[in-house]
Amino acid sequence: MKILFLIVARGGSKGIPGKNIRKIGGIPLVGFKAISARRSRYCSRLIISTDSSEIQQVARGYEVEVPFTRPADLATDTSSTADVIMHAMSWIENNTNEQYDAVMLLEPSSPFARHIDYDNGVELMMERDANVVVGMRQMEVNSAVIGPMDEQGRITGIIDQMLNTQGVRRQDFEPEYTMNGALYLFKWNFFKEHKAIYKDREKTFGYVMDRHYSIEIDEMVDLHWAEFLVNNGYVDLSYWQ
Repeated sequence: MKILFLIVARGGSKGIPGKNIRKIGGIPLVGFKAISARRSRYCSRLIISTDSSEIQQVARGYEVEVPFTRPADLATDTSSTADVIMHAMSWIENNTNEQYDAVMLLEPSSPFARHIDYDNGVELMMERDANVVVGMRQMEVNSAVIGPMDEQGRITGIIDQMLNTQGVRRQDFEPEYTMNGALYLFKWNFFKEHKAIYKDREKTFGYVMDRHYSIEIDEMVDLHWAEFLVNNGYVDLSYWQ
């Protein structure tokens, strides 16, 4: 398959100022995504969509192409990722003669996807004829003990769920998963038609990653946790060195 690897990295970040170029183990978050992408056997072209000249400069240092600057109206807190993706795809179609089978969307806030994860995701797409493959992690807590509280603090809904599963041991629950933000792979024409990732119930597949490599960095505590994982060997930094 011919795949466009697309890093998306906005300059503004309220939770962690300058988040996308913050470093872990000497590597900026955008650098993690770039190194893994360039080591993937399926990376046909690697570009970045960003509004920040500083991020552009850092990305170029990791051999990422910067073919355009993201328009300001696509770099606000309320800008949709779908519009950012469509802008990049339209730029490729309008300014090159290149054609791609799929897009691998990469968000620096989930830095620890390895090149083998990208390769496995692409191979899963080919094996299953998938329209979409997304990175996943297993949940630590089963949804049987998750639910809302009412205005007075009652947990009626959770109790109902627990009563319905009475007698089932925790270890006997089926594993449950959620998206980890580490990779989003989708076919070009599929996204162009739907302008969204989650539209096909039957041909959307999850690629499960180790929970330590699935960390998402939104707040400063997440950054410190990522540093702890690297410094204590839970995340093997050699994948990026």
